[in-house]
Amino acid sequence: MFNKKGIIAGAVLLAGIFSVGSASAGDAPASPLDGYTIHVSAPHMMDGEVIGPFHHYCKPINAEIIQCILFESTDPNARLTEIEYMVSKKVTHSVLPKWSHQKNWHDHKQEIETGRVAVHYPTDKETVNKIVAHVSDTDGIIFHLWPHGAPIPDGTVSIPQSVGHWEALHGKVGGSSAPAPASAPAPSHSKGSIVKQLTSADYARIGVQETYENR
Repeated sequence: MFNKKGIIAGAVLLAGIFSVGSASAGDAPASPLDGYTIHVSAPHMMDGEVIGPFHHYCKPINAEIIQCILFESTDPNARLTEIEYMVSKKVTHSVLPKWSHQKNWHDHKQEIETGRVAVHYPTDKETVNKIVAHVSDTDGIIFHLWPHGAPIPDGTVSIPQSVGHWEALHGKVGGSSAPAPASAPAPSHSKGSIVKQLTSADYARIGVQETYENR
């Protein structure tokens, strides 16, 4: 369906943009867990309620797909509650029926522009801008694996939505004049920009350790 040379070239380019660290430690052998170093957070909408924010640790596996594992916090023993796939819009628009795209997927450019997405790592502005530009050209689908209040994952799988996508279909959360939910990173950028760099106050608010901020 897609040009093989183009996919390989795109994957090489992404490897350069996203190579901001390694998940490997010491002499541990390489594994599929290596490379989940992109860290962003955002709230989700599930059953008409804003939940989160969830901490996404992501890496691209090819030029078209980014995989993310999602946790409730940055605690070392935080529960893995969701996974998300970010897929280029040229792929989703070519293979998904319209009803599925609208019901289950969300546009990342739309969500980023709501101001609810925060980038925690990497921290240098140029790399953040490249990541944001790439992610803005993807759609996402989230699978929630650990039901709220359940002691263990019980086999129930639901598909939350981005808050921005839900609002586009149903109206603003809490009314059109209401501010963004308290659980979401507060928008502080001017219209037209994409994602702000976090300040020390932002890190304190979301509970990320200072050592993580400065790593």
